[in-house]
Amino acid sequence: MIARPGVQRGIALIVVLWILVLLTIVVGTYAVLARTESLQARFLLDTTRARYAAEAGIHRAAFEMRNSDVETRWVPDGRPYTLEFGGAEVEIRITDESGKMDLNSTSAEELSNLFMSRGMEETEAWHLADAIEDWRDEDDLPRLYGAELIEYESAGYPYGPANEPFASVDELQQVIGMSWDLFRELEPMLTVHSRGRINPAFASADVLAADPEITAEDAAAFVEERRQFHPRDQQALFLPNGQTVSLQGGGRTFSIRSRATLDSGTWNEVQATIELGGDQRGRPFRVLRWRDNVEDR
Repeated sequence: MIARPGVQRGIALIVVLWILVLLTIVVGTYAVLARTESLQARFLLDTTRARYAAEAGIHRAAFEMRNSDVETRWVPDGRPYTLEFGGAEVEIRITDESGKMDLNSTSAEELSNLFMSRGMEETEAWHLADAIEDWRDEDDLPRLYGAELIEYESAGYPYGPANEPFASVDELQQVIGMSWDLFRELEPMLTVHSRGRINPAFASADVLAADPEITAEDAAAFVEERRQFHPRDQQALFLPNGQTVSLQGGGRTFSIRSRATLDSGTWNEVQATIELGGDQRGRPFRVLRWRDNVEDR
């Protein structure tokens, strides 16, 4: 039986329509893939630009810390400085490590005060402070509230205390009783590079408030007053507890946060701890710690 011409034309039309549908799908898929690849390339370019702008902020901070002119030298107390670099806005915060509490020299009493200032109960604070003391001392004798190898084993830890000074602040996470949330809260206030007393000229309000004689409100007010001081001011500056503060001096080790943001909203943040001073390669500073693409805390 021979199909009628009208039927043949109908079949041909259906075939043509199916071909058009398939071509539309192919072209649409190609367009979507092309746009996706374009967006990926753009994102990669923006991310790279933001990354290098953030790194530039680290080097600018190191340069400013080597500036001998007290009139123009940036103040390393955590205040923000901004600049434009490669189409990105870069915010830089520098903190002199001498303004932090050193894990290897701060006493158990000072540590417990720090923990209590963050809302920890006194007994729990002393347990953690003594555990830190037992981690960094050389003996195997537990302190009153501390923990040595047997306490770690009883708690199910596959290791015991190092019985030596902390090599980094990150090592604090291994101490029995230290939670992740508490560590994240304490990390910006701690260091292993100052080896001395806290320098209130560069300490944050949180660090100052760890002193039982200074309230959080008084610490915040002092930090604001400190920022209003000119480097050459002859007027004395006092802590809320009456201690005189000198804004001169400081250490040679600094923690730096550099965050670069593009107009597109793409950002990158780099954190570095550096020590000023040339090395065998002639570089002006040495990197002690480096962290990429860090989220805000």
